[in-house]
Formats: sequence, structure tokens, C-alpha cells
Amino acid sequence: MAAALIGRRDVGALTLAAAAWGIGTVVSKRAVEEFPPTSLLSLQLSASLVALLLFARLTHTSLRGSPALLARLGLLNPGLAYALSLIGLATISASLSVMLWAFEPLLILALAAVFLGERITVAFVGLSLFAVAGMTLVLYEPAASGQLVGIVLTITGVACCAAYTVIARRFLPGATHATAPVVFAQQAYALGFALLVVAAASAAGGQILPDAITPIGLASAIGSGVLYYAAAYLFYLSALRSVPASFASVSFYLIPIFGIAGAALLLGEHLDARQWLGAVVVLVAVFAIVRPRRAPEAATA
Repeated sequence: MAAALIGRRDVGALTLAAAAWGIGTVVSKRAVEEFPPTSLLSLQLSASLVALLLFARLTHTSLRGSPALLARLGLLNPGLAYALSLIGLATISASLSVMLWAFEPLLILALAAVFLGERITVAFVGLSLFAVAGMTLVLYEPAASGQLVGIVLTITGVACCAAYTVIARRFLPGATHATAPVVFAQQAYALGFALLVVAAASAAGGQILPDAITPIGLASAIGSGVLYYAAAYLFYLSALRSVPASFASVSFYLIPIFGIAGAALLLGEHLDARQWLGAVVVLVAVFAIVRPRRAPEAATA
């Protein structure tokens, strides 16, 4: 089986992306208490774009030159994907939403095998299932519940994100060397989409402005936007340029681990024995996948 050597730099970037997503989720918990979901997404994306502008200025990086197709992927993710997730979250519990998102890496594996020709070994699939089992132990709550509409909307959002990874992997290697222009363009499209959702919610009589804004709530909204969108997508797409989509999906198994670690440090939450066991299972599975730093190589399109 042909295989591509995965460099430590790419592994590090994927790990940092998972850390940014996990900790960003924890930080956003405070913001959700004050901001309506649709307005929060717009504010987070605005903060991300400002952070990317500052990053480009400090590193003397041009934000021009993103291919049109890659730029418009922002409508899919984070645009449509997170809009569906937020709407679905209105009718299902947060724990059920997180558990549904845990299956995104498995969907990426299937799509990468079908559309990118990546050769997925039985061992790789087995370790991925082992990691999903660990994530379930970490995230499962007996009281998790939800309505069918919310579940369908969330699963559709998961599918959008999985498709985003596969499409981005197909076209990123041939794009400009800089990743920042791609991330900036995608999130500009996503912000435009989010603002349309806010306008639609306002026309329908929904709440779009918070009842009150505290400095901590505003800081949480801005900070989570910088972490969740600017930092995470920069790290993730920079690695996705040179690693198969199936390998990049492994980083998603680490997001809950960073999330619960961040919750313990920032919010004082405590893990029970089941969650500790789940975290160990996830780390063992990910280490077994990453240890040889080899992954299935995509067939030439």
C-alpha cells in the first residue's frame, strides 16, 4: 500500500487546530449566555476577520489571491454548517449535539475513500472506531435528548463540514502557498451568509440583540471567534495542504479532550471516572494512528 510520510509540523498544526476548537468551545459557553446564537456567529466571524487582518499585517502576508472555489467554500463551512448546527441546537441538548458531531471524522473517512481515492486500511478504521468509542465515554450524558428536526439539522451540518474537508483537500495543494488568504476569503463569505441569517431572523421576529452585554461576555465572544475560526482554520488548512483528508480527520478526536481540559482549567469543572477512561481511550487511539506518522495517500485525480 502506498503511503505518505506525515511530518511533525503537520501533526503539530492539526493538534493546535484541535486545541483551538476545543478551548474556543469552552470560551464561547460564556458568550452564549448573553448573545443570541445567530448574532454570536456574526460577531465571532467579525473578530476572526480582524484577527486575520492583524496577522497578515504583522507577518507581511497578502490576503489576496484565494481561488474563487476555495473562497466560496466558506458558504458551506463555517457558513451553512454552523447556521444549521445553531438552529438544530434550539431543539436538542448540547450533549447530544456534541455526540452527533463526534461522527464527523468517520464521514470524512468514507468521503475521502470515495471521492479522493484515499486508501483506508482496516487498522485505520478500527482505531478510528476505538477513538469514537472513547469520545462517547467523554461526552455521553444519560439525559441527552432532542427532537427529530434538530437531529436532522445537526447531521446535515456535520455532513457539510465533512464535505468541506474533502473538497478543500482536493483543491488546496494546487492553490497559492499562503493559507491566510484562503481562510480570510472563506470567512468573509461565511460572515455574509451569517448576516443574511440574522436579517432573516429579524424579519421573522426573532431576537437578534442581547438583552445586556457585560465586558466578560463580549470578551468571550471575541476570544472564541479568534480561537475557533481564525486560529483553528489557519492551523487546519495549513496541514490539509499536505496530508490526506482521512489523516486530518484524526485531529477531531482530540477536540473534546482539549474541551474538557479547558473546562476544568477555566470553569472549574471536574471529570468523573468514565470521562477519564474515555480520554485515555481517545489518546491511545490517536497515538496509535499518529505514531508511525504514516497515512493513506490520496490517489492522483
